[in-house]
Amino acid sequence: MPQLRLALAQVNAVVGDIDHNVELVVSACHDAARAGAHLVVFPEMVLTGYPVEDLAGRLTFIRRSQEAIAALPERLADEGLGDLVAVVGHLDSAKPREVEAMPERLGVPKNAPTNSASVISGGRVVARYDKHHLPNYGVFDEFRNFVPGEEVQIVQVHGVDVAIAICEDIWQDGPSAAAKAAEAGLLLVLNGSPYEAAKDDARLELCARRAREGACALAYVNLVGGQDELVFDGDSLVVDADGELVARAAQFVPELLVTDLDLAAATAPMPDPDTRVHGLLVDRVVVSSDPLPSYEPLTPTVAERWDDLGERYQAIVLGLRDYVEKNGFRSVLLGLSGGIDSTLAAAVAVDALGADRVFGVSNPSEWSTEHSRSDAAELARRTGLHLDTVPIAPIFDAYQDALQLEGLAEENLQARIRAVIWMGLSNQHGHLVLACGNKSELATGYSTIYGDAVGGYAPLKDVPKTIVWELARWRNAWAESRGEQPPIPENTISKPPSAELRPGQLDTDSLPPYDVLDGILDAYVERDLGAKAVIEEGFDPAIVQQVVTLVDRAEYKRRQYPPGPKISARNFGRDRRVPITNRWREEL
Repeated sequence: MPQLRLALAQVNAVVGDIDHNVELVVSACHDAARAGAHLVVFPEMVLTGYPVEDLAGRLTFIRRSQEAIAALPERLADEGLGDLVAVVGHLDSAKPREVEAMPERLGVPKNAPTNSASVISGGRVVARYDKHHLPNYGVFDEFRNFVPGEEVQIVQVHGVDVAIAICEDIWQDGPSAAAKAAEAGLLLVLNGSPYEAAKDDARLELCARRAREGACALAYVNLVGGQDELVFDGDSLVVDADGELVARAAQFVPELLVTDLDLAAATAPMPDPDTRVHGLLVDRVVVSSDPLPSYEPLTPTVAERWDDLGERYQAIVLGLRDYVEKNGFRSVLLGLSGGIDSTLAAAVAVDALGADRVFGVSNPSEWSTEHSRSDAAELARRTGLHLDTVPIAPIFDAYQDALQLEGLAEENLQARIRAVIWMGLSNQHGHLVLACGNKSELATGYSTIYGDAVGGYAPLKDVPKTIVWELARWRNAWAESRGEQPPIPENTISKPPSAELRPGQLDTDSLPPYDVLDGILDAYVERDLGAKAVIEEGFDPAIVQQVVTLVDRAEYKRRQYPPGPKISARNFGRDRRVPITNRWREEL
């Protein structure tokens, strides 16, 4: 069987920064060549970053991507990489290039953009594949942005027929069957697949099944990095034709995964131009037909994966780090109350950016407890972050002299004073303010708009309160396992949560216990069950009615909340879109 050394380039592309992304590709090609690879594969849309959303239809952006992919082969050849075969994801168009612009029409986005992959060898683009299946669910809106491809692409490399697919293609029936029908020895899958918690190992199971269906090895390369609300976790992998795992890259970090494969030799003759497989045209290109001389294969590597809580924590860290770095911020600032949410957010920020770039502000009021102040100070001591104290009592008194607010308005005034302080320091020093609320609070509207809800990024936005505690314990245990001091004070984890906006206040004054609340929210928000179906799962009808009412009334707050990393199956934002003005109410 012919041998082939394959490199999967798990890289962190930046949306819109085509020049930077070209340099990532060139650098990874050099690394692949130094590792002796014959074929290097990059993720979906690596030249433009992913997802590009409505940038896909902008003619200037399409043209720049086309120019980049057209210039890349000559550059690789000039730098001594002409013998390397590279498969590179990019933005292109189905329309003729001589057409300057094409208006949007029913079923065809403006300028007919395509989600494409080009095969580069010998100083030229030898083949191009356009993504067939355009997902239109969850966080994906590709039917809005792209037109689908219509060809099966087979490229022969060193005597091995290699088929190509892009992300959603592999989740649908067809590509693996087409690869089998075309007698391919290897199926390459380029991906921009976002992270989602608690999916077990769906990717490996899928890849193994598609490899068996296609009777060929399968290589799955994924992006890594944060992009607004999405986090791409890498986790690239290779399986053989029996579906057995051969090699796997690490999660949440860039990596070049290099592995040797023994693959089925190409047997199919060149087809006629009108040959079809499963209704799709087949384009077959021969780059090199002679198998490589036998060589000693590398020992494959299989990276250890994080456990469930570790995955979530690392996803949040990566999402925050890339939001800060890719948007040009130098530092972050957050209010530190000594509570579990702001404390966990601070620990995440220190892990993402380093303690010297994290600035905490304690804003004690008349009703702040002493342990809240001391817990914030202890967090700063343990992590090394900067901590300043700006009491709000004098400012609050000045407002009250003018306004004489009472009840909830008086409570919320304190939160809004704190927000004014944070945003003032942000403007003065260029910090990105972090909103520290969790998903349970966001679901029920248990936050003060223009108060604790202010900020540019919300790292815990998609983390239910019960998971906040679990992540805090996990982070401390991880520190202890490495011989380090746990960053989160134990008192912060054990004390009952409180907004401390009035004497003796607890979250349970306004909300059900969080274990009950999160169970109801899982049913109503994550799984979209009606109120009656939620009650049938064993929850008290009165509590269900309370929670459902709070969720339905809080949409206007959620729309104004900062972005934050998606880690659940259904986040508030890209996944769940309901109208603000909406009179539908669930019947019990």
